[in-house]
Amino acid sequence: MKRGFFTIMSAQFFSSLADNALFVAAVQLLRTSQAPEWQQAALVPMFALFYVILAPFVGAFADSMPKGRVMLISNFIKVFGCLMMLFGTHPLMAYAVVGLGAAAYSPAKYGILTELLPASQLVKANGWIEGLTIASIILGVLLGGQLVGPILSPMLLSLDFPMLATSVDTPPEAAISVLIFVYLLAAWFNTHIPLTGVEMRAMPRRIATLLPDFWTCNARLWRDKLGQISLAATTLIWGVAGNLRFIVLAWAAAALGYSVTQASALQGVVAIGMAVGAVVASMRMQLEDGPRVITLGIGMGLLIILLIFIDNVWLAAPFLILLGALGGFLVVPMNALLQHRGHNLMGSGRSIAVQNFNEQAAILLLGAAYSLSTGLGLPTFGAITAFGLVIAGFMWIIKRWHARNCVQYKAEIEHLLDIARNDSLHG
Repeated sequence: MKRGFFTIMSAQFFSSLADNALFVAAVQLLRTSQAPEWQQAALVPMFALFYVILAPFVGAFADSMPKGRVMLISNFIKVFGCLMMLFGTHPLMAYAVVGLGAAAYSPAKYGILTELLPASQLVKANGWIEGLTIASIILGVLLGGQLVGPILSPMLLSLDFPMLATSVDTPPEAAISVLIFVYLLAAWFNTHIPLTGVEMRAMPRRIATLLPDFWTCNARLWRDKLGQISLAATTLIWGVAGNLRFIVLAWAAAALGYSVTQASALQGVVAIGMAVGAVVASMRMQLEDGPRVITLGIGMGLLIILLIFIDNVWLAAPFLILLGALGGFLVVPMNALLQHRGHNLMGSGRSIAVQNFNEQAAILLLGAAYSLSTGLGLPTFGAITAFGLVIAGFMWIIKRWHARNCVQYKAEIEHLLDIARNDSLHG
């Protein structure tokens, strides 16, 4: 890997670590204030909100300056969101601002891979970044659970800073205060990301002109016979992964009677599985292999439904590892193929923004539907069953869609796969 790749990985690790720990702290903050369960479930779609709203703009923003600088600015936005939470802003609103920082961060963190590395290393790079991101999820949810737990939180609250009076007086507030420093550490790594030498594209004077450009890029990727399948599959996968963060917490509370601290460990178990699946995929799959793994997505949906029959942690742990492994193995080749097609069609920043728009729209819609169902009184197990059926059904539709493309557009599909295969070998 080229110089600077591991600096990017370090910055991504600590920023993602804080994101995931902050989610656990925000859930505990809402529970401490006796907020209804639908507000806790709404944290996921609120985080995705600005990904969707600002999608036409963040890709162009990421392409307008060195991507390390974009990542630096984004981390400071996340710090601002944490401060809002500490100073009394409703956690849903403050968490949406953290999502704003993440929305600006994502096109830069993925786009810089296609600027820094040849196509032959994209699958391996995606394996690294997904594996490290998943490691940060594991450690982040564990860190968040411990920061609000009965051991670390009293120690944090007992700290006394002379001449500095703070309003931090609850475990989740103490956790959020610690996470601000983790974001600042990620920002320090951002300042050491090297320039890639890729020509920047200036933001237009009239920002509104980005809207038709974005929708043109979005339509171009959806029309591409490989891009549309990889985009549809990754959109659904990340819609599932984003909402599994809360679903595991809700399931653990209903099935096992777990607290947030205990349930956060089970979130880490899912992430371990994803890490294993991502690493295996990065070693065994090539750039052109993405469409072959779609069937695994149907299995993911069905496994989610089976979760409601598990009430023993010793059975739950290997089951959740398997669930995560399917997702990790599926997303790595699909992500790499999507990045490759997007980079060829419109440039890295804009293609990642299109990808984020669709993926976060799925997280928002699925999360909003789950939150609404719980708000209307649907039991946790009923909501999980409906969620799994939707996932399995849509993955089956995507599989049939690709099969039809292979029949109707056989020559075009083979040509695009040959391009991916050649770039993978010689890029």
